[in-house]
Amino acid sequence: MAADSCVFHRTLTRSRPTPNKVSSPVVCREFLHVVDIRRYSRDQASPVFFPQAVLSGEDLYDVTLTDGHCLLQVTLDPGLNRLVERRVLHPGSVVCNVTFSPALSAQLPECPGASADRDSYRLVSVQVRDADPGEDEEVRRSDWATLPWFGSSEPTGPLVPLRANRSVFLPLWNNVDHSGEVWREAPPTDEGMEDEDEEEDEGRRPAVTVSELRDVFLSGWRGAVQHQLIVRIINKSHLMYYGRTDRNCDCPYKVLLQVSDQTGSVCVVLWNSVCVDWYRCLKPGDIISLRRYRVKRHYQAEGDDIELSVNSRNPAALISVLPESSVSPEHLPPAATYSFYSSKDLSERAHSGVCDVIGLLAFTGRSERIRRKDGRGAELLEYRWLRLEDGSSDRPIMVKLFSTSQPETHLKLHPLSVVVCTRLQVIRSSDQTDWFYLTNTTFTQVYCTGLGHHSQMSYRKLPQVRLFLRWLRSQEDEQVLSRALIGGFFIHPPPPVSLETFMKDRRGELGFLQGAELQRELERLCYRERRSFCVQATVTMVTYSSRGEEDHCLFWTDRASSHSSSSSSSSPRLPPSSPSFRPSSSSPPSFRPSSLFPPSSPSFRPSSSSPPSFRPSSLFPPSSPSSAVSHSSPGPAVPGARKWRKRRQLLQADTLKKRRPQLPVQAENNRTVILFDASMEFLQNPAEEEEDDEDEDEDASSFTTAPLPPVFPPVALETLPMHYDHTHREEQLVAVAMGGGGTSEKFDSSLEDYYTLRLRALSDGLLVDTLFLPHFSSSSPCSLLHHSNTWTSILSHGAFSSQTPPPSPADLISTASQLANQRLICVLEACHLGGARTELVLSRAFLLND
Repeated sequence: MAADSCVFHRTLTRSRPTPNKVSSPVVCREFLHVVDIRRYSRDQASPVFFPQAVLSGEDLYDVTLTDGHCLLQVTLDPGLNRLVERRVLHPGSVVCNVTFSPALSAQLPECPGASADRDSYRLVSVQVRDADPGEDEEVRRSDWATLPWFGSSEPTGPLVPLRANRSVFLPLWNNVDHSGEVWREAPPTDEGMEDEDEEEDEGRRPAVTVSELRDVFLSGWRGAVQHQLIVRIINKSHLMYYGRTDRNCDCPYKVLLQVSDQTGSVCVVLWNSVCVDWYRCLKPGDIISLRRYRVKRHYQAEGDDIELSVNSRNPAALISVLPESSVSPEHLPPAATYSFYSSKDLSERAHSGVCDVIGLLAFTGRSERIRRKDGRGAELLEYRWLRLEDGSSDRPIMVKLFSTSQPETHLKLHPLSVVVCTRLQVIRSSDQTDWFYLTNTTFTQVYCTGLGHHSQMSYRKLPQVRLFLRWLRSQEDEQVLSRALIGGFFIHPPPPVSLETFMKDRRGELGFLQGAELQRELERLCYRERRSFCVQATVTMVTYSSRGEEDHCLFWTDRASSHSSSSSSSSPRLPPSSPSFRPSSSSPPSFRPSSLFPPSSPSFRPSSSSPPSFRPSSLFPPSSPSSAVSHSSPGPAVPGARKWRKRRQLLQADTLKKRRPQLPVQAENNRTVILFDASMEFLQNPAEEEEDDEDEDEDASSFTTAPLPPVFPPVALETLPMHYDHTHREEQLVAVAMGGGGTSEKFDSSLEDYYTLRLRALSDGLLVDTLFLPHFSSSSPCSLLHHSNTWTSILSHGAFSSQTPPPSPADLISTASQLANQRLICVLEACHLGGARTELVLSRAFLLND
């Protein structure tokens, strides 16, 4: 490789220290690609590498860059962490104007990926640009995999963190899954087994039992046990990461295994690098042999119970997986037991503890994250919703599935899969309703078709499983596909339908936010982080749109709002997926540089500048009290205003023609459509543009026109659930996974139309646009909603009534004047979608009576 063709060589060689020169930051003006981003937690020594940075969080990021000729691993300055946390900077990004600063490396000498003589750099500033959509990312990635590393030597093994004494990286979006190739899929070689007693392949017998270990420990004996223990794994926990910023540990992991033999059960704790070597190799049902372990008092047990500590040193434990045929029949550990419950059992409150379920997956939600509520830091927990059907009742089994350290399985959870979830906990509503769902325990495991799981598990022979399979064989693909959905906005269990119950659930603490506080909270959200907020507000505008045809919208606006200012603001608007905030003050706050933090909220504007209303007469006859075309009266004569008004009128005439709603209308309104087109010819004639100014003033004094309808960019594709497409299931799964980005236009959405409500916060007058999806109640697929389909009842239920046909969009918009001046308690569901996009959905709105 020629040195002059390598961007890194031309740029970074200038920053290397020399005897007469101190190293200094250098700027690379050329375009670079982000190959990968790896996360890890800092340790006690990490602040040494960032003397001028404020280490407010626990995470550090190493970024792999390429110039097309070689690869370079650098550390992201902690001040730029927000770029990753909000997925502005991500694998595949194109960056330029990158500032590198030479830095020391904290790589462990004993780590296989360490290289003492390789250059180390810190990335202190960067400008992120959109990738070229014409480039094939898969092709790029395959090319990048073969590139050499920049520097004087190649890594001799997997990469390790640059600025912390860690040997493994964390997954990018949670602390539970494993990440990297160092996590072994096959058992390590049995080193030291030659020192063991020779045993035959058949008739293997344990040297000690669980009962004997417990008796010996309780009698006062302490120390390491050399004797072989043969047990079966009954339950396996997810990975538990305990790394802390104030402690140094190169591999801070532990795993709990519940094991048993014929004399009893015990908890086995795998520590540190043992987890890396063995976690993926062990599964419930396996028979294992243990040697060189320590017996300790169980740290969570109330009575005198023990646990077995398995570590890589002091002493170095020996583990091996045994085939059942190699164990003597009289010493064969008992098989794992399961407690399968059907949807009928669960809906009849037959069970409220820990259970196992099997079902046909009919809905797979997108991956989202929430913050821990147990006070242990700011960790984000990744989860997704699953809807399982088993044929025992009309009610599905809803599962809020958090990460189970099985990322390869979670990526395969698509509709029409048969899924088994073990050791789930039943969560029931606190009120008298029968809402419930299932969620993880420490030992939850997931098994899915397509990965060979079911054929290896003993549960396949149980009567409950066989009963489900009998029902499954009676189903047809077409029937299941017709109701199978993937991704999109989803909330479960649904919020209450009355303000009294809602306040009771929150114990009277609604936590109302002012508009400005809501805006700040939304800016704090990380990628795919989900939160709920409450605001007191009034509705100033309701818009109905169809996906892909946002120009043909219907809308109502409150006259008091639209006429509070004589002119409309021309500030750009962001889509409902990026909530629009507009304070009553007219001076917008300053934003951080767009190269580092693209604004996640749109521009601020005075609330008095809401665009006035426009309703086509074909859908809203003049007899309707809220359908009158608004009149724009001219203001005082201003130099240049005549020409501006003329161009504005021309623009309005042209735009109104393009935005005429393409919606079905009744036969008696057909004439109105034609007459509407004819009347538009009288608004402005382009040939009159050079008309005399005095004549123009006379016309303007009595001119009446219809102002432009509001312009809302399209709803985010991640918000709308897709019909499941089995042929393109891999693409759909990538789209709804963490880091997957938006869905492709080629997938059919189950929801094409939506409403947007503009709310004015009662506290400070800030305006915010929220999505409202009443025609798709994903949170209650089998619920029966009884109400009158008025605006008040629709907002309080979050959906149309299931007992009567929903009102047409035109009828609903024409009755939106019912919302004028009504004080509402609004429940908003926010989810950050990456970059500058934040989804904000109105899930409930309760009328606030005096």
